[in-house]
Amino acid sequence: MSKQKSVWEEFFTGKRSGGHRSSAEEFISREAREKLFHLDGGKTLLDFGCGAGELLVYYALEYEKLVGADFSESMLDEASKRIRARKCENITLILADDETVWEKLDSSFDRITAAGVIQYLTDEEVDNFISNASEYLNKEGKIVLFDLLNPRLYPLWRIGYLSRNFGCWKIFCKIGFETFSVVSASLNNRPRDILGYTHKPCIIESIANKHGFKMEYVQSMYYEYKYHAIMSRE
Repeated sequence: MSKQKSVWEEFFTGKRSGGHRSSAEEFISREAREKLFHLDGGKTLLDFGCGAGELLVYYALEYEKLVGADFSESMLDEASKRIRARKCENITLILADDETVWEKLDSSFDRITAAGVIQYLTDEEVDNFISNASEYLNKEGKIVLFDLLNPRLYPLWRIGYLSRNFGCWKIFCKIGFETFSVVSASLNNRPRDILGYTHKPCIIESIANKHGFKMEYVQSMYYEYKYHAIMSRE
């Protein structure tokens, strides 16, 4: 396991929420509707990095069979509670990461998705993920990667430039804080950004093309610095 991966696993140990912009059910339901629109049908779904299951229970209303996978036991425990409360009997949960999830599956899927997860994978790991996912994807299936960090917009968001009440002084202070954080992370041999890596859309598209997929690039409705990658077979 890489040092960065171990840091992120440590970071998520004990966490019980998926880090959505708002934990309000009304917001989660809107976010789920957006993602369901892009998932665009199918009967079976693998949600890799399902976290606490906030979106998964909404997906369950539209799919016959779902598998939610995550490497965090605390997240899966929370997801299990949410599933029982919603009486979603069509969901199975498995404890796994991007390398071990495939050996724990016993079927293929119409849709394979991940939301807010790909940022924790390097380009090489994304390549491996898509390669493995393609082996578990049904003929007319799609791989849909939600909420990738846009390398052009994410830095602007970090310094507050995309906020509604941004100002020069606030941005200046933010830049100073971000610089301090980067230096501190380097000195402590930790990832520069706990939110993970940014991914250029053109790189993700080249990986998709390599594995026989065409990719549609879509801006996220609810996170101005993120985008979705929708992959379907050529």
